[in-house]
Amino acid sequence: MQDTLAVEVELVPEEQFAVAELVSETPQARLGALKRLFGGIDRSWNWVFGLASVVFALAILATIPVAQLLSLGYLLEAGGRVARSGRLRDGLIGISKAARIGSVLLGAWLLLWIPRLISSLHTSARLIDPHSAETKRLGAILAVGIAWVVLHVMAACARGGRLRHFLWPRPIHFLLSYARPSAYVKARDELWNFAVSLRIPYYFSLGFRGFVGGMLWLVLPISLMALGTRIPASGFLGAALLIVVLLYLPFLQLRMAAENRFRAILELRSVRHAYRRAPVAFLVSLLLTLALALPLYLLKIELIPREAAWLPSLLFVVSIFPARLLCGWALARAAKRELPRAWPIRVLARVPMLPAAGFYALVAYFTQYTSWNAVWSLYEQHAFLVPVPFLGG
Repeated sequence: MQDTLAVEVELVPEEQFAVAELVSETPQARLGALKRLFGGIDRSWNWVFGLASVVFALAILATIPVAQLLSLGYLLEAGGRVARSGRLRDGLIGISKAARIGSVLLGAWLLLWIPRLISSLHTSARLIDPHSAETKRLGAILAVGIAWVVLHVMAACARGGRLRHFLWPRPIHFLLSYARPSAYVKARDELWNFAVSLRIPYYFSLGFRGFVGGMLWLVLPISLMALGTRIPASGFLGAALLIVVLLYLPFLQLRMAAENRFRAILELRSVRHAYRRAPVAFLVSLLLTLALALPLYLLKIELIPREAAWLPSLLFVVSIFPARLLCGWALARAAKRELPRAWPIRVLARVPMLPAAGFYALVAYFTQYTSWNAVWSLYEQHAFLVPVPFLGG
């Protein structure tokens, strides 16, 4: 009994020490949990902001002639990456870089409101009395404000270009740090490497190849449909050919992007074999592609002002982007399977495809009577080509 009591007495100090150690570690554990929480929120916000920046950038590029090919190239590359990996998240390319660029542009835009306000006051003062002391004082304040904004933006970019860096960019530290020639050379090299990492020539080339390949498939049926007003039989033949093209073109374009070979867009048999291995995935992706493209035809009824052309282009990106990703996913599903699915599944999956493609071809045919661009609107197939209808006037 005494031995038992002695053991219990000996354990008490150790238990007290363990409890004291646990209490002492609790604040540190809580601090680490808070850091992880805020870090997760910061990463989530950065990802969402980057995705929004990508969408807005693609929408703006889609309104600029020639630069539209960059938008098309990005969408094809996104679908091509999903086709190679089978993961939808791989199609969200350059989110962190877009977040950085978007943060810099948004921060600079907000800061420019200060010189704009001063410039407005300066302009009013010049209209009243160009030679007054107030006009000269506002002109000096405007020059100082512009210089301050430039320095503020450069310092924020040097700190990382995040939105929080625009709150306090440490401009004095920026001037002292970049006064050395080695710091300037490092910043110049980093800026050049960042610009090269955007792969602008590649996206332009891919968009151009996707546009040319799409036109190779579409030009004959669309031209026959355009002649349908004069030769009705030609219109019916063009619509029938367009239905066949619609069943394969989205997947042909993404095979070209996935393999980075232009000839892949002409390999119809490869897409047919891929459909046999994943007919349901092909069905879902094709229906979504056609369904999301149809509402955009309503925007072709009236010519959109150029200053507002980015708004329908935003709808274009939001509609076509997920369709490209899903078509890439369908190709990836087919690539993972070696044997084709049973023929009843293939036949049942093909049944809804034909009426869906037929309805799309019917809507496309009648747009020449409702669109501002008349018969030329038939060649403006935004689901497969650049968003020509949203150029504005």
